[in-house]
Amino acid sequence: MTPVTQAEFEAMINDALDTIPDEFARHMTNMVVLARDFNEDNPELLGLFEGVPLPEQYANHSGFLPDAVFIYKNALEAICADEEELRHEVKVTVLHEVGHYFGMEEHELHELGWG
Repeated sequence: MTPVTQAEFEAMINDALDTIPDEFARHMTNMVVLARDFNEDNPELLGLFEGVPLPEQYANHSGFLPDAVFIYKNALEAICADEEELRHEVKVTVLHEVGHYFGMEEHELHELGWG
């Protein structure tokens, strides 16, 4: 596929985040979602959650760096045939990684179609 611009890729991420219901989105505090070209340790990785899942955080969980979700542009473009498929895979990947923030396990994410 023809690569999209960084701005277009980030817009796809934002569109995916906009699909998260408000009752979940309001709990996404002290976290960031970032677009990166690739993961240096595993260039084929589509996305990654780094941090402490929300159910494992203490009530006074403050003073820490933000939890982070990374979405990897090059890896996603490599598995997609066109922009429509890329948009879908970005959404699935964003929801998958945000699901990890909420403490969901792999099998739960796959059951929801976010695998």
